[in-house]
Amino acid sequence: MEHEDPRNGESPHRSSKKPKFSSNYIPESEIRDEFSHHQPRVARINNGSFGSCPGSVLAAQRRWQLQFLQQPDAFYFNTLRNGITASRMIIKDLINADHVDEVSLVDNATTAAAIVLQQIGHSFAEGKFKKSDTVLMLHCAYQAVKKSIQAYVTRAGGSVVEVRLPFPVNSEEEIISEFKKSITEGKSNGRKIRLAIIDHITSMPSVLIPVKELVRVCREEGIDQVFVDAAHAIGSLKVDVKEIGADFYVSNLHKWFFCPPSVAFLHCKKSNASSDVHHPVVSHEYGNGLPIESSWIGTRDYSSQLVIHAVLEFVNRFEGGIEGIMERNHEQVVKMGKMLAESWGTNLGSPPEMCTAMIMVGLPSRLCLNNEEDALRLRSYLRDCHEVEVPIFYQVPKDGEDGVRDNDGCITGYLRISHQVYNTLDDYEKLRDAINQIVEDGKTCKMLCIG
Repeated sequence: MEHEDPRNGESPHRSSKKPKFSSNYIPESEIRDEFSHHQPRVARINNGSFGSCPGSVLAAQRRWQLQFLQQPDAFYFNTLRNGITASRMIIKDLINADHVDEVSLVDNATTAAAIVLQQIGHSFAEGKFKKSDTVLMLHCAYQAVKKSIQAYVTRAGGSVVEVRLPFPVNSEEEIISEFKKSITEGKSNGRKIRLAIIDHITSMPSVLIPVKELVRVCREEGIDQVFVDAAHAIGSLKVDVKEIGADFYVSNLHKWFFCPPSVAFLHCKKSNASSDVHHPVVSHEYGNGLPIESSWIGTRDYSSQLVIHAVLEFVNRFEGGIEGIMERNHEQVVKMGKMLAESWGTNLGSPPEMCTAMIMVGLPSRLCLNNEEDALRLRSYLRDCHEVEVPIFYQVPKDGEDGVRDNDGCITGYLRISHQVYNTLDDYEKLRDAINQIVEDGKTCKMLCIG
């Protein structure tokens, strides 16, 4: 096996030819067919949460699954490693990594966070870092990442500094300014910042973060390592890991890159620190490098890691390939966001250039969305009563600040709308009309009946 498999290197079965763009781009009818497994009549405006996978890629996944079930031993010894290596090579080229050794495939961004933070936690526990040293993160970091910090860092004695970002946000400069303030706080009293965790696109509220500039600031300020949580990035914006310059960069492939759940890539820039990262699930590949450790964590379904080439074939049926999809999704989500804000007399949560395929849209203040429970109630009501699926964010008012207002009061609720290739104007009009109907009926969030 060792003599046949390239482990961290080139797959002998990998074609050097790049997929060709079709001269006949995919028609609307074929897009509908590719996503015909979606529940009919539901306005699915939440691609950002779970992503979407076209039928042709699901068919490729089923072929990989059947191949394993037909002869598991042959699949394990002769097929699996080569297939994962081929997928890693495609990702390496897509993100402009220096070498395939820097690319591992893991389940999701949460797994990647555990990998990185486990290493940081060990350094605290083993006395390599002082107990007073700290980790820096955005206050709106994904909740699972915060829990990983709690599990690996704070229990080992490390501290945490949160960067309070403004929302709604008007410019990148606002974010950079707050980030620098928090670095000063993190370095106070002689402390060292051992890791900065930066979202490329925050989840809720969704904002495109100037990650290259923040990484540069981290380097200037002597922060040991930088981990970019880019769960929403690949497939929604161009990713160049060399240009970004972080030590660790993760992005889910099942959110915006049409893979089935769940699969993500973790890029680890070659360094002494990256050589000491390990998968949290210890299997017999432990010690052979993170890419190999990640390629076998016990008997499980690896098919989602093997369909990357099928995804390329799908996206290249669209004009401009994945770049064209990204551009059109951005244009459409901004257009739909403006349409909704105009209809409701509200605002967008960020300028168009600070979003990708998701954008935040203010809800009418007359809904009286006053807490997280109200947000969940409204979301459930839209799902159950109007067949609209969209996440809702409650904006906590700052002390002494009135915040953004519409004609009736302070806006405290925002929708996060997504746009993917299967979405149509009808989806957003359905959402628009549902909110308008609630307001016209004089209902508030607490008055909504569910079920």
